[in-house]
Amino acid sequence: MIRGKVRRSQLVAPFGPGAMQVLADGTSVITAGLDHWFAPGERLDQEEFRIREWRLESHLGVDALYTPPDYRDNFKASSDQYNTRLQVPVLRFPAWSFCPRCRALTPQPLHIAERPRCTNPDCSGQRASWAPFLAQVPFVALCERGHLQDFPWHEWVHRAASPSCRSPKLKLRTSGGGTLASQRVVCETCHKERGLEGITSVERSSQEDGQETTYLTAHLEDGAEFPCRGGMPWLGLETGGETCGKPLRGSLRGASNVYYALVKSSIFIPETSSDEVDPRVLEALEEQTIARARANVRDVLDDGDVLTASRLRRAAKKNAFRLESFTDEQIEAALAILESPVEASSQLATDTVDDPALFRHQEYTSIRDMIDSAELVVREPEGYYTKDIRELVSRVRLVEKLRETRVLWGFNRIFAESSSRDTATRTALLRRDAAEDGESWLPAYTVLGEGIYLELSLKALDAWENTDSVKGRLIPMAQQFHSVAQERHLAPREVTPRLVLLHTLAHLLINQLTFECGYSSASLRERLYVSPGSSGMNGLLIYTAAGDSEGTLGGLVRMGQPERFEEVLRNAITNARWCSSDPVCMDSNGQGPDSCNLAACHSCALLPETACEEFNRFLDRGLVGGTLDDPAMGFFSGFG
Repeated sequence: MIRGKVRRSQLVAPFGPGAMQVLADGTSVITAGLDHWFAPGERLDQEEFRIREWRLESHLGVDALYTPPDYRDNFKASSDQYNTRLQVPVLRFPAWSFCPRCRALTPQPLHIAERPRCTNPDCSGQRASWAPFLAQVPFVALCERGHLQDFPWHEWVHRAASPSCRSPKLKLRTSGGGTLASQRVVCETCHKERGLEGITSVERSSQEDGQETTYLTAHLEDGAEFPCRGGMPWLGLETGGETCGKPLRGSLRGASNVYYALVKSSIFIPETSSDEVDPRVLEALEEQTIARARANVRDVLDDGDVLTASRLRRAAKKNAFRLESFTDEQIEAALAILESPVEASSQLATDTVDDPALFRHQEYTSIRDMIDSAELVVREPEGYYTKDIRELVSRVRLVEKLRETRVLWGFNRIFAESSSRDTATRTALLRRDAAEDGESWLPAYTVLGEGIYLELSLKALDAWENTDSVKGRLIPMAQQFHSVAQERHLAPREVTPRLVLLHTLAHLLINQLTFECGYSSASLRERLYVSPGSSGMNGLLIYTAAGDSEGTLGGLVRMGQPERFEEVLRNAITNARWCSSDPVCMDSNGQGPDSCNLAACHSCALLPETACEEFNRFLDRGLVGGTLDDPAMGFFSGFG
């Protein structure tokens, strides 16, 4: 039986629907779509896995968010135990395999449950006591619209989209080299053979428009193109029914560009309408047994009926004691919030998924003030910061408790980002059949943490970012990113001094905090609140949300108190003025990922990619503490 284990958070990223992984026995599988994650059954209580995040539900246009199910043995469960033996289905992919002995290429069903063995009668392994296990081919084919299929072995070796060879017997042979040229596919029936050299490469179309195409699409058959067939094997579809039309590109199945998870994250902000509701009532209504009772009543309500406190008490039966300390008025006020449908705005979901500034503005306006709720606690530091800090940093907040939710809303292939706004298309890749009204959902998981929020002085920031020296320094970075964006189909964006300053400052502070209070850099994350203009956002949040217990005991919050934060900030700025790789690092015109950094390298400003929102791009120490040629250029040049 093909089965394996994976952490629940990994089923959101990086092993969500449509992603491939290799199990412990060496079998390559692809995670199936959302249609069968929660198989209907008598003992299914899907509400147990519900995540309440009203902003993400509205923003992404779905009715619910659910964490991937965990597996529970039913023989250990009690008689009233729900959600036993829930599994996330996977399919064996690539479907094509070859025998390590005879090298025969054969396809296998996607849903095969056991590791297949070679059935070739001419294989030398057949004379042994057992036939050898088949090994899956290392190549797949994909397109930028998210489709995936087996490499077209028949078509490639016969150089035709519709081969005339009736009974092909294919073999995958290798000459022992380390390149694609050493791999050859042979048809023993018609004695044709062809190497795999070039199948992963890109070229310009020979037609007048000169659009980008691939070697596989342009040269599989002479005189005709071989476009993507629209395959979606994670949904059980070997072809999409219609030709996709996009160029088809060969790839190693383990290449990093085969799957890029599109994850949207949010810091939970309490609803305005819930301020007058006792959080203890909300907590009681979301408890597993009461949530199940709510779901049971909701299923039998007629259109227009409202779930009342008395109905809920009767449905809860022996668990109604959890509601005894609350009045009917308190319960019904909380039910009005929990049971009210989320208005899914398709305009919002289409236009703002790719614009984090618009979505984060509500977080920005909330987290900069004091909040005391069940999921978010923000307080003002005790005491006062020195005058030189107050002139540059206008606000510091201690986030004693936060909950971050991360949702998978789609995925890309080939390119990490998409320059086109096709949000609905990306989300549709997650399931085979469109969800019925009121039943659309996306996989998500939550992590708890704490953090420090700081905001720069708008007056000082406006005067600094409009100087000619600051604008001129970022010209090479902006030009390089524009070139990379065109080449890699990235969404266009403006590289502003405010973005680079806040991003670099966040990295410097995280690196300093790892020395000051013992956090690993991978356990800290940044969250940038940046938008242009004199009234735009200019804040950053450094927080712990690593999915475990590290950093959730108040250590980071204590570093935000005046007597500690001042030392951290001064040390971070002082260390930023000199790098062990200077003057090479400071004088660089482009380094790091995509050459989109100036004075930033692994010795001074780079972080693990899990901690950075921008893939370690848009960093420059020169805008923080000044350069060797112009020490006064930095925003913090006179500080420290």
